[in-house]
Amino acid sequence: MSLPQKIGFIGTGAITDAMVRGLLAKPAAVPHVMVSQRSADISARLAADFPQVIVSGDNQAIVDGCDTVMLAIRPQIAEEVIRSLRFRDAQKIISVVAATGRETLLDWIGADVRLAQAIPLPFVARRKGVTAIFPADTDTAAIFNVLGNAVECETKAEYDLLAAASALMATYFGIMQTTTEWLAENGLPEEKARSYITPLFAGLSEVAVLAGSKADFSETSREFATKGGLNEQVLLDFNGKGGSRTLKEALSRVLERITQ
Repeated sequence: MSLPQKIGFIGTGAITDAMVRGLLAKPAAVPHVMVSQRSADISARLAADFPQVIVSGDNQAIVDGCDTVMLAIRPQIAEEVIRSLRFRDAQKIISVVAATGRETLLDWIGADVRLAQAIPLPFVARRKGVTAIFPADTDTAAIFNVLGNAVECETKAEYDLLAAASALMATYFGIMQTTTEWLAENGLPEEKARSYITPLFAGLSEVAVLAGSKADFSETSREFATKGGLNEQVLLDFNGKGGSRTLKEALSRVLERITQ
């Protein structure tokens, strides 16, 4: 499946920045990208870094001039921005607007477009992202496979569950920070603590990635938790004092927020 000749981005925040950088990293995956002038700093940096980037102060010009349009707008202003635009029937639209359902988006768009939704993560800038998309769509998957790996969801329920799981990113880094703080509180210089913790977590993530989609995390956990050992002790403390339960409850609350 070939990629579109020109992709337009309505909204120029951190995720747009990451997607554009991923698409235009050498070798560039698309010949042209149009971005909103809004967030002048980000759009100016992108234009300075990539000659393929065209910055436009007119969102309608982006819609009119692009084969595929990415809606990357903050949810708080998404309705106002989208309703003001005129889309073409059969135009390819990909929304990365958080916590906004398909029917709502189609109502705002007001045209018979080919709409897909996606949850790109910051790692797409390095073409290392995993992106959930709904509905399953070869054109949308082709874009996000360039940026890492697309996971095509067959149902809205699958998509919402992966959206909830993506809310774990801050917690992951929070665990690293808490561990670093504990090491510093107990006498290890913080710089040395970070230089140890960072590759430790990176190595663990690599183990999971190498195991692939058939990975059994319970089995992997047992491999790292020798009977009677230190890893097992921490795991038992974490589970015994409500860590796993609290995590599941937090994810359920996120899912409820997404689906309400």
